[in-house]
Amino acid sequence: MARQSSSSSFSYRFTNDVFLSFRGKDTRHSFTGNLYKALSERGINTFIDDKKLPRGDEITSALEKAIEESRIFIIVLSENYAWSSFCLNELDYILKFIKGKGLLVLPVFYKVDPSDVRNHTGSFGESLAYHEKKFKSTNNMEKLETWKMALNQVANLSGYHHFKHGEEYEYQFIQRIVELVSKRINRAPLHVADYPVGLESRIQEVKMLLDVGSDDVVHMVGIHGLGGIGKTTLAAAIYNSIADHFEALCFLENVRETSKTHGLQYLQRNLLSETVGEDELIGVKQGISIIQHRLQQKKVLLILDDVDKREQLQALVGRPDLFCPGSRVIITTRDKQLLACHGVKRTYEVNELNEEYALQLLSWKAFKLEKVNPCYKDVLNRTVTYSAGLPLALEVIGSNLSGRNIEQWRSTLDRYKRIPNKEIQEILKVSYDALEEDEQSVFLDISCCLKEYDLKEVQDILRAHYGHCMEHHIRVLLEKSLIKISDGYITLHDLIEDMGKEIVRKESPREPGKRSRLWLHTDIIQVLEENKGTSQIEIICTDFSLFEEVEIEWDANAFKKMENLKTLIIKNGHFTKGPKHLPDTLRVLEWWRYPSQSFPSDFRPKKLAICKLPNSGYTSLELAVLLKKTNGWKDILVSSICTMPKGSRVIGVGWEGCEFSKEDEGAENVSLTTSSNVQFLDLRNCNLSDDFFPIALPCFANVKELDLSGNNFTVIPECIKECRFLTVLCLNYCERLREIRGIPPNLKYFYAEECLSLTSSCRSMLLSQELHEAGRTFFYLPGAKIPEWFDFQTSEFPISFWFRNKFPAIAICHIIKRVAEFSSSRGWTFRPNIRTKVIINGNANLFIPVVLGSDCSCLFDLRGKRVTDNLDEALLENEWNHAEVTCPGFTFTFAPTFIKTGLHVLKQESDMEDIRFSDPCRKTKLDNDFNSSKPENQRWVGNDVAKTQVVQQQKLMGSFLSRMWHWALVFLISFLVFLISCRRNNQ
Repeated sequence: MARQSSSSSFSYRFTNDVFLSFRGKDTRHSFTGNLYKALSERGINTFIDDKKLPRGDEITSALEKAIEESRIFIIVLSENYAWSSFCLNELDYILKFIKGKGLLVLPVFYKVDPSDVRNHTGSFGESLAYHEKKFKSTNNMEKLETWKMALNQVANLSGYHHFKHGEEYEYQFIQRIVELVSKRINRAPLHVADYPVGLESRIQEVKMLLDVGSDDVVHMVGIHGLGGIGKTTLAAAIYNSIADHFEALCFLENVRETSKTHGLQYLQRNLLSETVGEDELIGVKQGISIIQHRLQQKKVLLILDDVDKREQLQALVGRPDLFCPGSRVIITTRDKQLLACHGVKRTYEVNELNEEYALQLLSWKAFKLEKVNPCYKDVLNRTVTYSAGLPLALEVIGSNLSGRNIEQWRSTLDRYKRIPNKEIQEILKVSYDALEEDEQSVFLDISCCLKEYDLKEVQDILRAHYGHCMEHHIRVLLEKSLIKISDGYITLHDLIEDMGKEIVRKESPREPGKRSRLWLHTDIIQVLEENKGTSQIEIICTDFSLFEEVEIEWDANAFKKMENLKTLIIKNGHFTKGPKHLPDTLRVLEWWRYPSQSFPSDFRPKKLAICKLPNSGYTSLELAVLLKKTNGWKDILVSSICTMPKGSRVIGVGWEGCEFSKEDEGAENVSLTTSSNVQFLDLRNCNLSDDFFPIALPCFANVKELDLSGNNFTVIPECIKECRFLTVLCLNYCERLREIRGIPPNLKYFYAEECLSLTSSCRSMLLSQELHEAGRTFFYLPGAKIPEWFDFQTSEFPISFWFRNKFPAIAICHIIKRVAEFSSSRGWTFRPNIRTKVIINGNANLFIPVVLGSDCSCLFDLRGKRVTDNLDEALLENEWNHAEVTCPGFTFTFAPTFIKTGLHVLKQESDMEDIRFSDPCRKTKLDNDFNSSKPENQRWVGNDVAKTQVVQQQKLMGSFLSRMWHWALVFLISFLVFLISCRRNNQ
């Protein structure tokens, strides 16, 4: 059953407290017999094998069962222990059984030196030499190696030493062992969970980070994740699993609340009381000193649960080197940055339960069964979807609805969709309450209005509200697990989103016009139709295309009372008339299908940063008239460029889908200028022709990003070089584009998907070495050809290289041929994504997704942002780092008929002494050959030879020869069969 299997490692009930492994000939009637008697007298259930049992080299199934039902293993290593094949097999079985289970093995070195056991010297060396002679004759040397490893492993464990001429009496020595065992088995396990579903794999992953078997180091491990995700449950389970390895234990629960109500000194007293039996303290500073001194003497397991401030860590744990070697510290927190500030490098993020485990937990909690009546399937699935894998929500809802009928389940879930469960919300809201005021505001902006928006778009919108501080605010929300960034989009857990929306709803439960943010289309329509807006409203954001289209009969003066409205985003929707007033406080204005031919005459925004009116259907004359009527805007650019007042900090402008012409019949020419503040221009699908550039290009002088996708021009003129600040140029689906006569000097990102009319000379220019040698570029264009200046080309993955000091500047070029497209039943068309993945020392550090077109090339620098963000976690300091470049697969099940990759070291940006294409740590004959000669087909890279091309050619040639031999053999066999058949027919 799921419940049992999930909890087996920490709630298992042992038949035996202790299992004794010993050499009967040495100690059965002396030390081991006395130890067994002392343990039994203390009520410790101890297994000792019966001397009457038949003995052989192999252990019996009954003995295996006894081992598997034991909690602590005492290995009595005596002088003749290793002479016994039975003892060595038993030791090997014990060590293999306990692996990963957290069980305690206690070696007792009885009148033997641990170094003899470890190094296979003395009597242990003699016995192993005897076994070696025996195994050589039977060709079973693997068994001997297994025994040697077992002896080495047990000798490295912390244990007890009783020497031949020691000062301690044997009974005193035995008494110390009994006291230790008694303490370990009398420890009460922590309650983990009524239904610990899905914990087993998580426990193993954290235990790998803890590395409990290493007694010469101290490890601190941080467990982080959002509230209610199961951090405390996981920590308690790990505590139970590994507690027997430590002399002292302490689980400080709910540090955040306890320090708030009782203070840090109270927590220090509890820590000392649990670990060393002392609790006398005068103040926090004295407590820090005493804790550091006392905990240096004992191997301890310390767990700090729900930490939220750095001073808590400073008062309770300090630095790792202040603990006794072998100690382990586990910290659970909602704030990942808190761990980084304290120098905790080993961290584990607790993620949501998958659907299977979520359904199991809900079933156990609501019905006390793993499998329930099928008629409940629908409501259970609805609950799992609503909870989104959050254990807290599954347990609360399961408990509340336990014993209820299906209709009660349905009505409760319907209510939760409107008003979230209060118990869940209060726990989740703790993270929100810990934020600063502006951080809270940014969180509410995202949770209510900007979820699943592109990260850059969110940054632009928030920058218009909060300036450059928004980057810090977003980072804080990420660190506290309130939001996530997935594939370049802002996401957050559904219940965290609900928590944010509930906070705003409570601002005015019955009157949406008095809330700070509006996102529900029904609330927005109500406010606009009834003119119920107030100065409390700061953001209005909705997409009417997600709902059945309705004609909105609204009050054109509805925005007049919204004196503090900063962001207005209305996507689609059919409004019967245009606004008579727009607030001057607007900083972001995005209104798809804007329902008027002019802005209100009194609209004079002073801080407008983003203005987008897509799909509004203006001609250039109408736009000119519209802009000229806005008297407060002094700079006008006809066509798609929305002009701003001088001094405004414009981030982006977009007029996607507008119609433009050079000159409308009967209209006077309009002079064109633009604000020097404009950084981003979106001119997609605006029917621009070649005549557009002579008019508009002079206005692009300070533009950084320019999107001209889906237009009809045929030439990008040479004067585009004058756009010296332009870093991003997008020309996707400009199907008539033939020539690009100039490249802006700082262009880094260039997109020309499906620009199939581009000439070959133009494509060669775009892929020239001169353009890319300085690095940091990303170019995507048609034509499946890798430039000749790329040193290495292959269609096999992974591509390996080694580097040190810093990640090298390496350009990658993918070419793809003939990619299939997929159309869904809804009429949507998908094309697969190829993802370039960089693995550094076994850690994945970079995904660069590229949407595949037919016969296209993609050239980019591997030093992407996602490498630099988490590279420090993967790099080995002052050592060679192994990197692999691979393309692990495609988003959909379609693959290109052909993919080839080129690799080139950007010499201007790289120190060639710090990059190798064969393992620098392994000197082989092949390496020597490369160093002593220079084959003609080998390229030179700086002072080192780029060996990979020759190696690759050898691999390809070997593969080719292998295939040739295969077919030759098939042909030969077929020919022989034919001859035999002919001979039989003749006979």
